[in-house]
Amino acid sequence: MSIEANIQEVQRRIAQVCERSHRSTEEITLVAVTKGVGASAIRTAFDCGIRDFGETRIQEAEGKIGQLVDLKPDVIWHMVGHLQSNKAKTAVELFDIIHSVDSVRLAEILSRRVQKPLSVFLEVNVSGEATKGGFSLGEIGVAISEIKSLPNLEVMGLMTMAPFVADFETVRPVFRKLRELRDSLGLKHLSMGMTDDFEVAVEEGATMLRIGRAIFGERRQ
Repeated sequence: MSIEANIQEVQRRIAQVCERSHRSTEEITLVAVTKGVGASAIRTAFDCGIRDFGETRIQEAEGKIGQLVDLKPDVIWHMVGHLQSNKAKTAVELFDIIHSVDSVRLAEILSRRVQKPLSVFLEVNVSGEATKGGFSLGEIGVAISEIKSLPNLEVMGLMTMAPFVADFETVRPVFRKLRELRDSLGLKHLSMGMTDDFEVAVEEGATMLRIGRAIFGERRQ
């Protein structure tokens, strides 16, 4: 299928799950994750109405964003992958929103490096997997208080990555827990849900979906 057809299918599925969940599609932002995707494919998605694009690696993003400067100010660039502190300066120059703030130290560095207000999500390791980064459920309350006090950072909400499982219904408790945590902290947004599990994420309150494969197909690593 073409990128255009894929986008239409993803949007149809989002609309369908919103209808049965009594939500509005206007609550949902579709972030097209462009890892391994060239600038021409991104332009195609842009021409199909996508305005939010997510990158996972600084080095890859630099080249592509540089080729697509003419899409500004309409395009919004999201950093959705792990961000090393030594890449913070470059990140704040490239991205409008960073989804993967996983430590107070990284937040402090971003706050020092950025010259204008930067929107961020705090990454939470809800499932407790050792292979995943993010704040633990026990850490996030104190961490958010510290991060909210930093200049130039706007905490939009929380982000998580669910475990990779065959039965996507089993990740529902992870998404539900993040929503409950978001609500308890008085935040607005939830960045959760990817190609395989975004419908469950929408049912559980996701406001930003990070979808790559369902739009662009299998990509090179």
